[in-house]
Amino acid sequence: MRSLPRPLFRPEQVARLDRYAIDVLGVPGMELMDRAGGFAYAALRATWPEMRSLVVLCGGGNNGGDGYVIAELARRDGFPVSVVAMVESSRLKGDAASAAQRYLGGGGHLRRLDETLPTAGAVVVDALLGTGLERPVARDWAKLIDAVTASGLPVLSVDIPSGLNGETGGVLGTAIRADLTTTFIGLKRGLFTGAGPSCTGDLLYSDLALPPTVVEQEVPAAWRTDYAAVRHRLRRRRRDGHKGLYGHVLVVGGDHGTGGAVIMAAGGALRAGAGLVSVVTRSAHVSPLLGACPEAMVLGTEDVPDALDRLLPRASVVALGPGLGTAAWGRTLLRACIDSGKPLVVDADALNLLADTPEALPQAILTPHPGEAGRLLGMSTEAVQNDRWHALGLLCQRYQATAILKGAGTLIGGGDRPPRVCTGGNPGMATGGTGDVLTGICAGLVAQGLTLAEAAELAVCLHAEAGDQAAEHGERGMVATDLLEPLRALVNPI
Repeated sequence: MRSLPRPLFRPEQVARLDRYAIDVLGVPGMELMDRAGGFAYAALRATWPEMRSLVVLCGGGNNGGDGYVIAELARRDGFPVSVVAMVESSRLKGDAASAAQRYLGGGGHLRRLDETLPTAGAVVVDALLGTGLERPVARDWAKLIDAVTASGLPVLSVDIPSGLNGETGGVLGTAIRADLTTTFIGLKRGLFTGAGPSCTGDLLYSDLALPPTVVEQEVPAAWRTDYAAVRHRLRRRRRDGHKGLYGHVLVVGGDHGTGGAVIMAAGGALRAGAGLVSVVTRSAHVSPLLGACPEAMVLGTEDVPDALDRLLPRASVVALGPGLGTAAWGRTLLRACIDSGKPLVVDADALNLLADTPEALPQAILTPHPGEAGRLLGMSTEAVQNDRWHALGLLCQRYQATAILKGAGTLIGGGDRPPRVCTGGNPGMATGGTGDVLTGICAGLVAQGLTLAEAAELAVCLHAEAGDQAAEHGERGMVATDLLEPLRALVNPI
């Protein structure tokens, strides 16, 4: 993703910023529309220099007005342009009406909705539905969006892909899947999570030449984060440092058949810089774990029945849940770890057990994927994905915990600050075990003295950046342990 501002806003906040520029700063609305359309058109020309024609899909609001500005610029440059107008030009109002009349008055023409989209050399501009959309796309609007998807033509969306909810990142019925989106004045937080990244494609931003004081009128609803934003927290170690200064992570899990989960969590904790890592697991996993991770200290519960009692008092933080299972063995370990009062990083089956008997865990980082989040909140996975920001807030509130809601556009919430969304990561990380590595990284950072909120954000960004570096060899075929090698360099920034 190209360089973008970090503050994120709700759509209604961006609408207020737009009105501030017009009403307080005195910038004419038509001037802002021309700037937005001009920026989008320049991006279009730079992205698709081979373009031979343009199809512009225009709705009835200012988003459609931006489309008419783009259409007129392309017409003046000599490109064949056709506009599909979903609202008759006579029904348009304000600046959108002015932009449409300028296009039509200059010789532009409109195209029938039922005509087949061209297939060679054309680029589609999506200026149908802006950020005010609140209900599912239906009827002719939905048919047109689906036709664009079926055409396979490259698409530029203006401000936001039509059908995407700019507040939640959910899809309202159906949505454009753009190759490029140009957005203006303030970044909408729905662009960065859920369906947002896949619908948006590459994202370009323009402040429309407005002064920085404009965005300062609103308190950001969230912040965009990545490795570059948080790497400063990884400070150089003192020359006389020793392992006792860097904390002791205790990994608890690995029921029968799931020993690999604790191996990967232990590896994540070690590569994140923890001074010591211990593991309590099934005895059958002790030898394989020591073979894969000899730096860890491992006790098996069948051989050492009081293994947890021995190690828990020494731990700085507990990574609880990888491979834990939901049977009596896992329930007993979960209860003991919670009752210890130690800081916790709670993942996998520990989350499923917690969903059965919810309780406040202010000392914990919860790390659910959408399915686990749904169980924790008593809602469907679909409901979580339709409004990930809301689900994150509910997790933090219900469990009084710091929370990481994993997925495309991983969200981090907790503490007295707005939530974060990580814009790193890639589909190659959608494979078993990557969550276990993240759990280990989180625990390793907490062990080194970071607050829960700081550790959660830094861990997510390290994990995403390690995944992106691993994906340089290709996303398909990546495995979770591929993240461990780049992680060492990432926790030691120059």
